[in-house]
Amino acid sequence: MNSIMSDYYPVFKMYQELRDELMDTLNDEDLRFCVEGENPSLGSLCRQIGEVEHAYIQSFKTFKLDFSYRNEDPGLENSVERLTTWFEQLDSELLARIEGFSEDEVHSRTIDRGDDFIVPLLIQLDIYKEALLIFYGKVSVYLKALGKTPSKRWRGWID
Repeated sequence: MNSIMSDYYPVFKMYQELRDELMDTLNDEDLRFCVEGENPSLGSLCRQIGEVEHAYIQSFKTFKLDFSYRNEDPGLENSVERLTTWFEQLDSELLARIEGFSEDEVHSRTIDRGDDFIVPLLIQLDIYKEALLIFYGKVSVYLKALGKTPSKRWRGWID
């Protein structure tokens, strides 16, 4: 087991689990909700965080970050079940990529994020955790507008 898996991933996994807890509080109708103004639907925000996770997974394969991927699955952002299944697949793939690194790779491999911004693998995973936190902050506004009560952990960590 590499040091990312032993020292970092157990806590990182708890951040991912917040998204699972979010999905447990939503229904398909909630995903169509938009906050006033030029804001995306809640389902669109959920699709976007999946696309972000996909980009990070690919970066652990190619060692370059590319945000161009778009999931064109029609209806994905309107289905809690389909989003949940997709998130589970993405999380499994991310775990497999991180588990697959040797300790030497953990300390020697880097990810090119563009514009001369190159980071070690652990920092890349930490930046993805920050993307999750940004997503959760946005979603909190939607949950409050919907009158939804998120999980106890969500309230303690995000609200």
